[in-house]
Amino acid sequence: MDLAVILSVLDATIRLSTPLLLACLAGLYSERAGIFDIGLEGKMLAAAFAAGAVAAISGSAWLGLMAGMAVSLATTLLQGAAAITLKGNQLIAGVAINMLAAGMTTFLGQTWFSQGGRTPALSEGGRFSPITLPFANELAGVPILGPIYSELISGHYLLVYIAFIMVAVTAFVLYRTRFGLRLRAVGENPKAVDTAGISVVKQRYQAIIITGLLCGLAGAYFSIAQGSGFGNNMTAGKGYIALAALIFAKWKPVPAMFTCLLFGFLDALQIRLQNFELPVIGVVPVQAIQALPYVLTVVLLAGFIGKAVGPKAGGVPYTKER
Repeated sequence: MDLAVILSVLDATIRLSTPLLLACLAGLYSERAGIFDIGLEGKMLAAAFAAGAVAAISGSAWLGLMAGMAVSLATTLLQGAAAITLKGNQLIAGVAINMLAAGMTTFLGQTWFSQGGRTPALSEGGRFSPITLPFANELAGVPILGPIYSELISGHYLLVYIAFIMVAVTAFVLYRTRFGLRLRAVGENPKAVDTAGISVVKQRYQAIIITGLLCGLAGAYFSIAQGSGFGNNMTAGKGYIALAALIFAKWKPVPAMFTCLLFGFLDALQIRLQNFELPVIGVVPVQAIQALPYVLTVVLLAGFIGKAVGPKAGGVPYTKER
């Protein structure tokens, strides 16, 4: 396998892992605060539709991005009201968000655009363009390092760079700030936090607000960066894979990044291996190759979920004692 093929696969790995990483970091904030968030998929899907619809109407990728983040935030606050304020079952609240997003995006897409639930194809200004980093073209001819910089590091969408920057930001916030300390404490022992005079409800709402914004970025990436408009169920279960990656990474930002890159690599590999002929077996069916990332999800969860212990207060509504 030559360098060009390797760089092509790794480049696709970065692009395909970006929405997983953003969603995984989003889930990290809410779950560290004690909110079990299975609704990542629904928030991403709602954001993807809002971003694609507004970008198609306005012709502006930035307006689409803001719309996606706003809708994701509104969806998150709805889930938060059910799970935090009303102290409902967090799992059911997340499932409800997923079902609501799946139905509403298709219904509104068909009602507004009459294209089977899809939004119109975006114009050039309606989606983000790849960014060429400084000196990428000049260094392209340098052996090995040049192609790595010009093809692998340079040439990605803005949201790709934001996703990987957010890994460092999240690690700093989580382990080096007072907010991060309180966030982790709320997820482990909310009664102790409450006794110290800190509002558990406020901390959890702050966490899910960050979750909503990051899910908005992840969803918008599908429709106005990687894609050119919204399509039915275009997130294709990536929210669930992000949740599996978060569990496998034991709710830590840097391991979460590498886990998402692993899933992205398998996704990129299945694209490359389609119609690939193996000795004895012959041509592997496309469906079997496409199932690779999902099979890995099941294998990882089956092998490691018993060893990954999440925040102790996760999934449990907090009721203040009087």
